[in-house]
This record gives sequence, structure tokens and C-alpha cells, in this order.
Amino acid sequence: MIQGVLFDLDGTLADTAPDLGGALNDLLSRYDKAPLPHPVLRPLASSGARGMILQGFGLTPTDPYFEELRDEYLECYAARLVRDSVLFPGVEHLLDSLERMGLPWGIVTNKFKRFAEPLVALMPPLDKARCLVCGDSYARPKPYPDPLIGAAERIQLPPAHLLYVGDDERDMVAAEAAGMQGVVARYGYLGNGSPPEAWPAIHHIDHPEALLSLLSTSKSS
Repeated sequence: MIQGVLFDLDGTLADTAPDLGGALNDLLSRYDKAPLPHPVLRPLASSGARGMILQGFGLTPTDPYFEELRDEYLECYAARLVRDSVLFPGVEHLLDSLERMGLPWGIVTNKFKRFAEPLVALMPPLDKARCLVCGDSYARPKPYPDPLIGAAERIQLPPAHLLYVGDDERDMVAAEAAGMQGVVARYGYLGNGSPPEAWPAIHHIDHPEALLSLLSTSKSS
């Protein structure tokens, strides 16, 4: 029986792509480069600064100017953290329902604390999360299972009784390695890699509130 739920943040609870992509376009403008359209940038939102810098400048972490551009990008992102970001439709109702059901929930993200903590604080009801595990909370972020196992310990539930909901392949890899049931948020960003059908997931949902049906099924089984 499922006793709690853990969520990814970007692309699962919050639609942060407008600000993540907007930060890249702000940076491109500094270098007199043309902005990129939102549909191009949206799938890259879960890949963070690395994916954005690759798309905008064609640089990888092995290139000499990558770190400088990454730091500039993060500076641009910090300046517009929640300017255009919103919760996905249905997320607020989902989280309120979990509270009423007495099911603890938390957030496990690869976003660093300096961005995740203020973003969550500024986007209620995300601030009600039982735990917030960030990309720098443990030495190994997702796709390693360490953050998910750590989150399970923080909310005092065994991993086998937890769902982990995410929109990226690494989320599902981490969930499987942690012994949790992975749930693909198909309404999220999904990246540009292998299709979600190929990910090691147990469930797929097309809308946040569809998770409630999964929980009802688990409760009655």
C-alpha cells in the first residue's frame, strides 16, 4: 500500500520552463544573440544549466568557457526565479487532497538549494512539503537513488511504500534504484532522449490529479 508521495519539482509540480528558458534568452541578449523560441527550450528545462548552455551556445562542460557562461546563466535565472513560473493545473488540488488523506508528501529535485528553497517558499502550497531534498543535499544527485532514499528517511516511510513522480528518465531510474514505484508525469517536459515508454516506470499519468486515482486503487487493493 502506498503511504506517501515524493515529487520532482521542475516539470512535475511547477512549470518553470518560462523562467529557465527566459534566463537563457536574457543571457543570449548579453552576447547579441537572437532569442530562442519557447517550444525549443521547453523540453530542456529538466536538464538545467547544462542543457540550456548547450542549446544556446553549443558548449559542453568540457569547453573552456562553459563554467563562465553557466555562472552567468544562473545569475540571470536567479534574477527571474518566479517571474513567469506557475504550478501546473491541478497540482494545488492534488496536494490539498494528499493533505486531507493524511498522506505525507515531499519534493526531491536536482535544483540546487539556493534556487529550490526560495522557489518553493514563493509558490504555495509547495511550502507545505514534508521535506525538500535538493541537488546539492547529497553527494550524488538523481539518477542515483541517494536523494530519494534520504527523502524516505526524512518522512519516515520505507521506500517500497512511496511513489516518486517525475518527468525525466533520470527520475524513473532513481526511483527504481531506490525501490520506489516510479510515476511518469507525461504532462511535463520529458526531455529529448528516449521516449517515456522506455523508462523504468510503473505508472504514467497525463494530469496531476490522475495520481489520485492511482492512490485510490492502491488503498483498495
